[in-house]
Amino acid sequence: MILDRIWASGPESRLLPAEKLHGPTVALMAIMTFAMILVAAAGLALANAASSVSSAAEARYVLELPSAAAAQLPKTIAAAKAVPGVRDITPVPESEMRLTLERWLGAEASAPDLPVPALAMVDLDPSANPEAVSAAVAKQVPEARINAESAQLAPLLAPVRGLQWLALSLVALMAAATAAAIILAARGALDTHRGTVEIMHRIGATDSQVTRLFQRKIAVDSVVGALVGLTGAAAVLLLLGAGVAAAAGELSTSPLTWTDAAILGLVPVAAVVIAVAVAHWTLLRALRATL
Repeated sequence: MILDRIWASGPESRLLPAEKLHGPTVALMAIMTFAMILVAAAGLALANAASSVSSAAEARYVLELPSAAAAQLPKTIAAAKAVPGVRDITPVPESEMRLTLERWLGAEASAPDLPVPALAMVDLDPSANPEAVSAAVAKQVPEARINAESAQLAPLLAPVRGLQWLALSLVALMAAATAAAIILAARGALDTHRGTVEIMHRIGATDSQVTRLFQRKIAVDSVVGALVGLTGAAAVLLLLGAGVAAAAGELSTSPLTWTDAAILGLVPVAAVVIAVAVAHWTLLRALRATL
């Protein structure tokens, strides 16, 4: 147990006092924990945003008529509404479409001779049949098309999901870097107190007992560093929370849920477990190999 590695008897505490923190180890754990929590939080926020957009687009379609048939949009909407499962149809005003086109075409977007298709947003129930709706509008206007919004968003969501995996990979790489640094710290502590270790062996101490002594010191340093990193990351997330929430407001979702907060809270625990386990393995192996 990790608590067994932190607590020690009076004689053990006098041999290698855990109250004197090892600055480099504490700083390493604080920085790595801080970075891992922030990167993991970014990955979870991206996952929530992608899931929200994907869920909202699953039942949304776009009804499109060519500009020549724009006058038949009301009849086409009426035909689509007659199909069971059509929840709502909202026409997109031509003025709004031209305003959007101004971003790319400038003043030319307001030209009367510029053909602008007629669009309407179609919301379907989960049980609705999109093919039936498509057949109904095609019967009214053969040139009419109904496109799934999810298909249009798929190319945009793919990079977001890629960033999620990148965030996960970065957390794993930082955990591996932390483990490597703990190996160096454990070997350094063993070399620094080699004289004490030799005396302990001469009076009958086993490798496991010596390992427990050094592992306790690394565990205390790791716990303190992880708490510092957790505190710093929590402060940053709280400070950025208002801005992130405002940006995510259009998606009608919170950037991070309580489940996400619980997952992030496990990051420093995992960091300490990795540090203690790696220290135990490193120390025991080094003792058996050299002493």
